[in-house]
Amino acid sequence: MTEKYAIGVDYGTESGRAVLVALSDGRELEEHVTPYPHGVIDNKLPVSGIKLDHEWALQHPGDYIEVLKKSVPAVLKRSGVAPQDVIGLGIDFTACTMLPIDADGDPLSFHPELQDNPHSWVKLWKHHAAQKEANQLNEIASARGEAFLSRYGGKISSEWMIAKAWQILNEAPDIYDKADKFVEAADWVVSKMTNTFVRNSCTAGYKAMWHKQEGYPDKEFFRALDPRLADLTDTKLKGKVEPLGSKAGVLSEEMAALTGLCTGTSIAVGNVDAHASVPAIGVVSPGKMVMAMGTSICHMLLGTEEKDIEGMCGVVEDGIIPGYYGYEAGQSAVGDIFAWYVKEGVPAYVQETAEKEGMNVHQWLEKEASKYKPGETGLLALDWWNGNRSVLVDTQLSGLLIGATLQTKPEEIYRALLESTAFGTRKIIEAFHNNDISVDELYACGGLPQKNKLLMQIYADVTNRTITLADSKHTPAVGAAMFGAVAAGKQNAGFSNIVEAANKMARVKEEKIFPIPKNVEVYERLFKEYEKLHDYFGRGQNNIMKELKSLRENIQI
Repeated sequence: MTEKYAIGVDYGTESGRAVLVALSDGRELEEHVTPYPHGVIDNKLPVSGIKLDHEWALQHPGDYIEVLKKSVPAVLKRSGVAPQDVIGLGIDFTACTMLPIDADGDPLSFHPELQDNPHSWVKLWKHHAAQKEANQLNEIASARGEAFLSRYGGKISSEWMIAKAWQILNEAPDIYDKADKFVEAADWVVSKMTNTFVRNSCTAGYKAMWHKQEGYPDKEFFRALDPRLADLTDTKLKGKVEPLGSKAGVLSEEMAALTGLCTGTSIAVGNVDAHASVPAIGVVSPGKMVMAMGTSICHMLLGTEEKDIEGMCGVVEDGIIPGYYGYEAGQSAVGDIFAWYVKEGVPAYVQETAEKEGMNVHQWLEKEASKYKPGETGLLALDWWNGNRSVLVDTQLSGLLIGATLQTKPEEIYRALLESTAFGTRKIIEAFHNNDISVDELYACGGLPQKNKLLMQIYADVTNRTITLADSKHTPAVGAAMFGAVAAGKQNAGFSNIVEAANKMARVKEEKIFPIPKNVEVYERLFKEYEKLHDYFGRGQNNIMKELKSLRENIQI
């Protein structure tokens, strides 16, 4: 029998990647990356050059189609795999990455007369300019005793669909009126491939307050937010919500010509990048927390019942693996923190020394930081350089480094930043344990585990848990490909469900990372100090971080 394949397309923050995967064993035959031509738009709009305010992060929807146009044909060509042997395609996406579209399914930013309005463009996941709306939403939902709020840890994020839609209504009512729908970028790309629009249950559940049993919150809640929002779910959020693994449709003739695949290839409903990683790393049962580690971290855990956990990004029935409640938490910057420090905070001699030793700056800093024992730097940091996603759900918080002296070296600061992110993950684990949900071991995937051994040892030591690593650099894409194979179905040489696909295709490394007892002991002491800082600056005892942001914004006005 001829080998069959699926393609997973992973849409990240800066680029998109297509990976061709064998269904027999999960082998990754080829991968191809297409950087987004317009990148992250956080300074000024393309063409017009209109300047954006602080906390804005946009993208160009055309960049997503460019990924299909370049990367899918590239993996087919390089592999030599015949298009007819590719039975399905799935995509995963950063979320909530949303955009307004017209009745024909075209982004409003494609309309020449609307291009100068920032609200017509894609709002990337890390667009935080809807914080005012998120604050109001949380206050009103709390005052009304809305039951849905507890499913999201007590707070709805400014990164999510409703806050972003409300910001559009408040700041650009003409764009709001012209929008036929507000959609996740994942669902928009799938609709472009299939000429059929459906919403996926993962982003609807985690990012738009949709519930499998109850649907969206009722109209009275939206009316309480703003009378103009009363019909939001019937109008701007209309569209059937389909579960993960469903077939959204089949590849159109136009998109078959663009990608080199066959017309009629099965296309899965969209998914969230981190969530797609869970089956790809072989996790299909509770007790195992998956950390998708890159610019940020998304933490995913399966449970057998729906519980209210502080600061969770959400708990969604069938949200990750059918038959379980999927819990999501996260840290809004991890790799981004290390990248910021290397770019903005490292002296020139580090760059020069690293080059002489044939390393990049990250590698050199990791090497030097590895020479220190836990606690030896005398430093402690809070990991809020891009706000706090869990457990405080507050994008207005900012970073903190304490303990620095005139003798502090760059590698010591680098180690403190690595440790701070591990403490943030430990805080999330504690929130689960305080609610009797077990986190017995950790699984890690994404770019960071591949690059930084010190980081992973620190995570094992800080959390006192064994870590299993994905045997793939492209876990989200492999997971997306799995869902593509499930969409194709058993009758087309695919799979009946995602558990069956995971049993065949998931791959992990044999080597595990174990906590070192003497390091665990020191980090227990440091974590107690981290918690004190966490609560002091994060729970309202000292609002200096917010005051500083307010001062900056007011001075610029």
